[in-house]
Amino acid sequence: MKIRSLKPNVSEEEAIAQFQASGPMRWIRTTAIGPLRSVAAAYLPFQLFRVAITNQGQTEQRLLGVDAVTGTLDLFQFEHVPEDGEMIWVETRNCPGTRLNGERLGELLHAKVRRMLYSRGFFRMKELKIVPEVVSLELHVPYWLGFRGSGGDARISVIDAVRRRPEGAKVRTLFESWLMAASEERSDGHGPGTR
Repeated sequence: MKIRSLKPNVSEEEAIAQFQASGPMRWIRTTAIGPLRSVAAAYLPFQLFRVAITNQGQTEQRLLGVDAVTGTLDLFQFEHVPEDGEMIWVETRNCPGTRLNGERLGELLHAKVRRMLYSRGFFRMKELKIVPEVVSLELHVPYWLGFRGSGGDARISVIDAVRRRPEGAKVRTLFESWLMAASEERSDGHGPGTR
């Protein structure tokens, strides 16, 4: 499958170095989970929204992305709509399919933005209005998956290849679920596989 992705800011070599970071954390990870066995690039589809937020009579605009697989990941904030020079075309099978449409994603985005604003202070909100508008742009975000383990056990670690940071349980669980489903489909002879 050919997809359009943000350009990664982390190379494969940099991802390996980050997964194998030195110090006590490396020893703990290697002891608890096992050594790093392999690394693979993977991509998540995101839907981009232009969001108008009105509070106390003042309106601000934000450009936010919500994952189109589960809608559960943290919002991805953009400074501007990515231009052609900030994107690349990638031929890959390492990409979960889009499961949610624009309307459902708009509802999820609305709820996430409202929660985010209320967490900053419920009493600061007055006549709050959140209006998301879909930006029609095919967009994937690149990640690096680090596979660790010994014997038949495997665990993954995830690095956001744009923001250069390790990801937590939500992203890891999303990728693990997708990999398990793809593995089951492959064993049935129907799956796309990974590479």
